[in-house]
Amino acid sequence: MNNFFKLQFIVILTLIISCTNNDEAPPVFPEGSTESVNLWVQDSMKRYYYWADQMPAKPDYRLPTKDFFKSLLSSQDRFSFIVNTEDPASYPRSIRNMYGFDYTVLQLTSGKVVTVVKLVLKNSPAFNAGLERGMIITKVNGKEITAANAEEITSSMKDQNVIGLTVGRWEDGTVADEKYLTVYYGYSFEQPLLAKVFQKNGKKTGYLYIYDFPDGMTAALYQKFADFKAAGIQDLILDLRYNYGGSVSSAAALCSLIPAGLSGSSPFILFKGNKNGGEVKRTFAQQIAYDPKAIDFNTLRINALGLGKVYILTSNSTASAAEIVINNLKPYVQVIQAGDTTLGKDMAGFTVEDKRKPRKISWQIHPVIYKVFNASGEGGYSNGIQPQITVNEYEVLPLLPLGDSEETLISSALSHVYSKGAVHKTEYEKIKNLFQSDVPFAEAGNRLRTPAGRQQ
Repeated sequence: MNNFFKLQFIVILTLIISCTNNDEAPPVFPEGSTESVNLWVQDSMKRYYYWADQMPAKPDYRLPTKDFFKSLLSSQDRFSFIVNTEDPASYPRSIRNMYGFDYTVLQLTSGKVVTVVKLVLKNSPAFNAGLERGMIITKVNGKEITAANAEEITSSMKDQNVIGLTVGRWEDGTVADEKYLTVYYGYSFEQPLLAKVFQKNGKKTGYLYIYDFPDGMTAALYQKFADFKAAGIQDLILDLRYNYGGSVSSAAALCSLIPAGLSGSSPFILFKGNKNGGEVKRTFAQQIAYDPKAIDFNTLRINALGLGKVYILTSNSTASAAEIVINNLKPYVQVIQAGDTTLGKDMAGFTVEDKRKPRKISWQIHPVIYKVFNASGEGGYSNGIQPQITVNEYEVLPLLPLGDSEETLISSALSHVYSKGAVHKTEYEKIKNLFQSDVPFAEAGNRLRTPAGRQQ
């Protein structure tokens, strides 16, 4: 079982491909041809892809590589993708990774349609242009956004290097103080953790907003939890509403800082792959150690809070490693989820590429390789993880800053923290979400690491 996990990560695949039918000779194509590249893609997918047994037996090797790759995918697969490292245009593009913001198109109870900026990354092009969470976008490049054209406008923005936004403030049911902002395509820097401590009636609640799970974030988590511990917090709210995921090791580090009673040998995660991959089990200590930049489990536990429950704020942009945090904490603490149903990415994978020197194939595959499960064997949330407390964060406009105790999702969690009764599921259906700029876009997803620390 573990031989696959230990030996297959330096992916030096030759073009001498084993055939699926022992009676048939493998196809042979000229080196460097589209067909030979597609043969490499097929062999890689046979070896690693979770749904390898569903791939077509005789695909069309003449197809362009991106189309060929798509022809191999299972109908159940929403997340695998392929890029050409020599062609930037082949990489997934989104408003968030190009400009540093996201928005939602809403239909209000009055029937009016408005476009609300829900996220602006710190030190991003949008941030530097003056865009703020809660602003209303009335026009993009001079064109009004409607329910009918929102998807078309979003798509057109991805094909540009600069966009013009007409924005204003929401005030008494209308848009006020409109102005024009120019946002250029560019780089968004790593996002900081945002921590707060709320206090009411002598009870302290910690709040931590986590944008994503990059490798090497354990030192920052360690410090934030040291601050929480020093403050004497009794409850914790994790805000993962816009968290696409990232490193499973960083997610494990976060989880290790919350419950009581964990040891290095406590089981954290189970990866289930195809017939080649089998099953891989990892403890908290093992999974954290797969990040070479991580603080070790025993050191992290010095600042563990030892809580019996945790509140987690989610949306349908909560995905991948962020969903692992929700699911894999459940065997150890009571998880009270507030917000919207998560995206449903119950999978993990690593990058498959040609490691020959010199490299002969520039394509890089990002396939789904494993389904993921918690210590109790629970998983299978491809339709998303549903909250106990269903809250539409757009129920009250304008949107307040993240970290504000009166912000809709945060206040809904705090109301349960400070109430004495049981958690009751609530429903909010007054405002309709018509379109979101970051759905169905999904990033590379749950990232694993080899023992040597190579990105997979």
